[in-house]
Amino acid sequence: MSKKSRKKSSKTPSGNPTAKNKALKTRASTRTRSAKIQPASPGKSTKTGAKAASHKAASKRLKSSEKASEPAAASAGAKSALAEGQTAPAFRLPRDGGNVVTSADYAGQKLVLFFYPRADTPGCTREAIDFTRLKDAFTSAGTAVLGISADPLKAQEKFRDKHGLGIPLISDEQHEMLEAYGAWGEKSMYGRSFLGILRTTVLIGANGKVARIWRNVRVDGHADEVLAAARSL
Repeated sequence: MSKKSRKKSSKTPSGNPTAKNKALKTRASTRTRSAKIQPASPGKSTKTGAKAASHKAASKRLKSSEKASEPAAASAGAKSALAEGQTAPAFRLPRDGGNVVTSADYAGQKLVLFFYPRADTPGCTREAIDFTRLKDAFTSAGTAVLGISADPLKAQEKFRDKHGLGIPLISDEQHEMLEAYGAWGEKSMYGRSFLGILRTTVLIGANGKVARIWRNVRVDGHADEVLAAARSL
């Protein structure tokens, strides 16, 4: 064999350094691609799922505790409201006719305070008319009667004149007396919550202490029930 033939035969593809390098790079690239497309290990997936589940559980516990705290807060507020046996809060407010009424004006006698949501509305009108009808009977029982709402004096006077009311009507536009007697709070109507006057009646004894409280009053027959309680003191 000639020298030229031997040189050509020695330069086969398997012995070519360049070909070997290309083959190595191709295998490395294939391994890299296969590694990239392999799914994450079960251990990492489990840890990630556990963290997500833990976070959801914590979120549920937080929401549950918030919901539980709402009734507790409402209960605490109810406990702090005026209660029977306590000294009746003092007040000084304007009444229809332009005069001022104070709690001291009724010292030593029984007093009925009926808090109504709004002048000249159906329920409030019936209630005020019923107390007016029984005014003389309350007087005979040594008991005075006052009506209270947040209406301005002009609205109270119009209400009085329209229905011939004989009960003094107090205007508490700043809600001071309403709040002191627990007649101001959260109400709901047609699925909407708001703050307003809660129909409430309070009977105060001659000793200045709260004898009876009627909350969420139903108008029909209410004035007669209050009169019976006043007579029993």
